[in-house]
Amino acid sequence: MMKQALFLTLAVLLLAPAYAQQYTPPHDKPGPAVETIRVRAYAEEVAPQALERGDMDLYLYSMRVARLQALERDPNIVMVRAPSLLLSLILNPAPDQRGFNPFSLKEVRQAFQYLVNRDFVVRELYRGLASPMTSHLTPYDYDYALFFQQILEAGIRYDPEYANRLITNALTAAGAAKRDGKWVYGDRPITVKFVIRTEDERREIGDLVASELEKAGFTVERIYLPFAQAIARVYTTDPQEFQWHVYTEGWGRGALEKYDTSSVNQFCAPWLGNMPGWQEFGFWQYSNQLLDDVGQKIFKGQYSGRDERNRLYLQALRECVSESVRVWVAVVLQSTPVSRRMAGITEDLAAGARGLWTLREVHIPGRDVLNVGHLWVWTPRTVWNPVGGLGDVYSSDLWRAVSDPAIARHPFTGLPIPFRAKYTVETAGPTGTIPVPSDAFVWDAKTKAWTNVASGTRAISKVVFDYSQYTSSKWHHGIPITMADVLYRIYQTYDLAYDDVKSRIEFAIAFTSRPILETFKGFRILDQNRLEVYVDYWNFEPDYIAEYAEVFGGGMPWELLAVGDDLVFTRRLATYSDTASARFRLDQLNLVLREHVSLVRLSLTDFISKNYFPANVFTVGGRSYENQQGAVARYRALLNWVNTNNLAVVSNGPFYLAVFDPASQYAELRAFRDPSYPFKPGKWYFGTVDKPRLQKLEGAVVIGSDSKIALNTAGRGAVSVSYVVRDPATGRVVDSGVGRAVGGVFEISLTAAKTSQLSPGFVEITAVVYSDEVAQAFSVTERVEVRRTAATETRPTTPRTTVVQTPVEQPAQLPLGLIIAVAGVLAVAVAVFILRRR
Repeated sequence: MMKQALFLTLAVLLLAPAYAQQYTPPHDKPGPAVETIRVRAYAEEVAPQALERGDMDLYLYSMRVARLQALERDPNIVMVRAPSLLLSLILNPAPDQRGFNPFSLKEVRQAFQYLVNRDFVVRELYRGLASPMTSHLTPYDYDYALFFQQILEAGIRYDPEYANRLITNALTAAGAAKRDGKWVYGDRPITVKFVIRTEDERREIGDLVASELEKAGFTVERIYLPFAQAIARVYTTDPQEFQWHVYTEGWGRGALEKYDTSSVNQFCAPWLGNMPGWQEFGFWQYSNQLLDDVGQKIFKGQYSGRDERNRLYLQALRECVSESVRVWVAVVLQSTPVSRRMAGITEDLAAGARGLWTLREVHIPGRDVLNVGHLWVWTPRTVWNPVGGLGDVYSSDLWRAVSDPAIARHPFTGLPIPFRAKYTVETAGPTGTIPVPSDAFVWDAKTKAWTNVASGTRAISKVVFDYSQYTSSKWHHGIPITMADVLYRIYQTYDLAYDDVKSRIEFAIAFTSRPILETFKGFRILDQNRLEVYVDYWNFEPDYIAEYAEVFGGGMPWELLAVGDDLVFTRRLATYSDTASARFRLDQLNLVLREHVSLVRLSLTDFISKNYFPANVFTVGGRSYENQQGAVARYRALLNWVNTNNLAVVSNGPFYLAVFDPASQYAELRAFRDPSYPFKPGKWYFGTVDKPRLQKLEGAVVIGSDSKIALNTAGRGAVSVSYVVRDPATGRVVDSGVGRAVGGVFEISLTAAKTSQLSPGFVEITAVVYSDEVAQAFSVTERVEVRRTAATETRPTTPRTTVVQTPVEQPAQLPLGLIIAVAGVLAVAVAVFILRRR
């Protein structure tokens, strides 16, 4: 009963918003709802008291469940919830040339899956405010409705006895032996270095799994580290240094995804740089050609339609689970406590209160200041640079309020929508092509010039972007946004990827960018506002084509990007990426740190004194989109900004970063009220949505008779139900498919031939409810009685929001980003950064 009550609570909490739905903008001035946002770091154990005292209006980090439950008793605080925190365990699969790494054996990695007690984590550590995960797809993902049967059929569950059999077979065959209950290779114990995060429940998860490894006979070295030290030890080192074997990962979602193209690549495919080796030069690399080939086809839209896309996705899903380099634990219903007086909250179905919309619209009526808490404002891994940084939640949560994207994800549908760029899409895909005009251009990194495309060049799609909501406005330092900013962004991306020197310095970024850049066939500037982009990309949803083709993304002005390139590639005083930082023993460029702001001053002063002007970057087809006078004016404006604010972060969003004090763990955002800013409060308020859900399940199965199970659903849009019926005694799938709608109720029909194979007891029905208008699935598993004869009355069942995975006798037969790899380099890769390290 306790377990059912916990899951019922989860359903109620997720479906019922506790905050006001009416929103009246506080004013009609350009910019955000409030004048100032003050961001302070609060340790998780003291954050509740700060909220109760009114010192804080919302806390962005996910507190431990016990503290959240205590806070819920405060009538002045409400919770904004979303399944936005994903937990995984990454295994180091590198072979050890000097010793023995058990996780270099796929069979041992597969066995590891059965050592993770996901139900215990969900029930005891998160008290029902989480759901188990056995693949990178969560039970809330829209794609989960398509692939959940295959995920269930993999049979992954907590089964240490079975895990031990697999481990024994694999290690014995590899030449290891078990002595006095401990595995040894030669005369040395097989030791697992387990990096365990300390800030949240991941400490308990790490200890739980470490104990299972010890019971299985491994010697475990538990290495307890906070965020920055853990990230550095795992993601910036060569796997064959063996500074780690297992790490407790956490990922924070920043946007909703309807049709996944990014997660399957970010969490499975080596090419994107988020698998061990990180695609850094000189490091040992995990490789899997199948995942790279299939993953890139999904990412680049190389399929004939929705059905082929789904077949490719299933192929990648199966291979990813079979490889088991990343082992999934749970998706947590992150709860953000906010003041009950707060208005303007949009319920982003993936990010919750951490979504793009929140800080732009929320306010306390009668106040012009918002007080925000986070676990940290700055850590040694919190890096503010637009090329290889902004990869953690502490920087990205603030960056979303400082910078306006060209395209965003709708908080309910998960589809791309215009934000500050309008667009029109023309496509001949999936099988045709359209001609690319002869005056279209690309950057040639060898000649250092824009060159016209080859005669006869063709592309699958064309997107025309109207950037007038940028180009009619200004950067924070007062300089107008122009097509020169767009050109420099494209130049920087290509030159980093293809210039011989730059690509050797920032190897991981260059290597992971090239497969994407290969699909861009040409650009044309139509006028001062519009850019035409030709790409070999297709999707059955045209908005995804626009998102892929968008190369500007707002970001930062070209003169600040030029300063970064000067410091990284010319002066060699910093790096963009963390892996290059580790390789060259230089700091990552960080535009909020005093020492790096001084470097920006140095570069700008030099630019001004030498009248530096990269004319080749801004000259296309004989026309120049910038001049030396304009360039110097930009340098002076940026230098004045840096000297005034002692910061080098400049963008175009509703707030500007006015104060950043790492030592005091304090940041301050101030409203950007320039009359040219295009949005006012209320523009990006969406409120809440009626999510798809199962309200009632009723019926029974009669052996030897046709039987029907009725499912009553609700939710916005056209709701559908996919289901799997299994015999829990054998694990056999009795039936699966899509429920048939009859009079507003979905029916699962089991024929007499199928029911005759059952025995008295019950069957287990897993149903996934989803909608065409809301990109969040509702997954439930319920038991339905199996009888010998029909009864006169059936009792309805209240569903539980969990996926119970029944043990089967055989192992899984499904043979089932670096985040900075493309960060800030391609706006096309916005989908890759839906998930950030935390």
